[in-house]
Amino acid sequence: MMAIRQAGKPWPKIEGLLAATIIGGIFYCAIHVARNGYLPAPFFYEPSDTFADWFNTAYWSRKTGAYDTWGTIYPPISFLFVRLFSIGACYPEIRPFDPSAGLDARDCDWLALTAMPAIFAINLVLTFVMLRKLDPLTAVPRTICVALGMPMLNALERGNLLMIAYTCTILAVGPFLKSARLRWIFAGLAVNFKVYLIGTFVALLLRKRWLWVEGFLISTVVIYLISLAMFGYGTPFEIIDNIRLFSQGAPSQILDAWHSMTYSALLSVIEVGAFPLTSIIGSRSVEFLEFWLPVILRLTQVSILLAAAVIWYRPELFNSYRAISLGTLMSLISAESGMYTQIFFMIFIMTEPWKGFGRKWAICACYVLSMPFDIAIDHLPEVPRNTYFTDSVTMISFDISIGPLVRPLLIMSVAWAISLVTIAELWRSGLVPFKKDQTIDKSKETVLAQA
Repeated sequence: MMAIRQAGKPWPKIEGLLAATIIGGIFYCAIHVARNGYLPAPFFYEPSDTFADWFNTAYWSRKTGAYDTWGTIYPPISFLFVRLFSIGACYPEIRPFDPSAGLDARDCDWLALTAMPAIFAINLVLTFVMLRKLDPLTAVPRTICVALGMPMLNALERGNLLMIAYTCTILAVGPFLKSARLRWIFAGLAVNFKVYLIGTFVALLLRKRWLWVEGFLISTVVIYLISLAMFGYGTPFEIIDNIRLFSQGAPSQILDAWHSMTYSALLSVIEVGAFPLTSIIGSRSVEFLEFWLPVILRLTQVSILLAAAVIWYRPELFNSYRAISLGTLMSLISAESGMYTQIFFMIFIMTEPWKGFGRKWAICACYVLSMPFDIAIDHLPEVPRNTYFTDSVTMISFDISIGPLVRPLLIMSVAWAISLVTIAELWRSGLVPFKKDQTIDKSKETVLAQA
């Protein structure tokens, strides 16, 4: 992808202030761990479960039953990858079924404990290089937002393979590789790690990138078949059945909505009455949420579809990152995938210039979403919990915070902002498509990179 400097004059002072707030939040988290032995909200609420996604996957990568016993929805390549970057001797050969059977290996498997921060550091460097090629003036604060913010920190704390999926994604569409075939391979790897990323790359069809998408789809299928043959489990039927069963497991407590990025978990908690939310925000507010939140979601999806139609109609006006942003946002707001998945649209929002209210809103919203702290509005009774960082038992009072209430709405506002900017650009440029012999006025174009 050939990078060109973004249009518009950036205003790094505001972005610098927001980035400094994120850094301050990181120090706050470090102090909280030193004093209490666990990370504060909105990190995962079970303090003994740190790095669970990696170590549990590593355990089942060496056993049979990953799909029929553990019920995983990960494609086969996830198990092959963690098996490569973990020490088999640290995982017990025979063990009664335990959904967190791999956690005992955390004190032994130094290779896994090294691989996770190494991937985190690689993502930090790649993000900075990518953003610096687009605009050196805002590269540092935007790198802090994407690569050091709450979503990426949350992925590191969970040991989630989203980190390597992010690496593959920016190698597939960032300004690093000249070979289209290598880009297809990394895009195929990204989707095999996280299936919902298919919307990220298929969105390039909006810019009539037929050959690119065809190559990416072929790569995705080939990588899946090879990994299936190597692992021996994870057929489409097994994965689909587990996804169906997983989607039927509705959240049963308010903490299940703690780190969500959609309102599905919160609405489920309200419907089953597992938490007296009415006593905190009032019955009228709860009724308002139950009615309007699904409506707002549908309107947001419609706005993205309209913006996608605009790009399809006038692809010469828009860069690939804009199409990818819309495709990623549509995928992530339509189904709950966890707070850490925000990084997949944040990196592309951060390629926009600091120009116009809509772009500025979207960029600032990403900074707010990346702040690694939350504001408590109520507290639950104290309960004893084991902690990973201090290897002790401590009393924890979980907070009911505003994050689950405002985070999904803020994400949808990013989608609205970028969608309306896209529609407005079509209106300002005129509704008639360019003829083939016409040149584009780049002073009016928002192109940051040409995929």
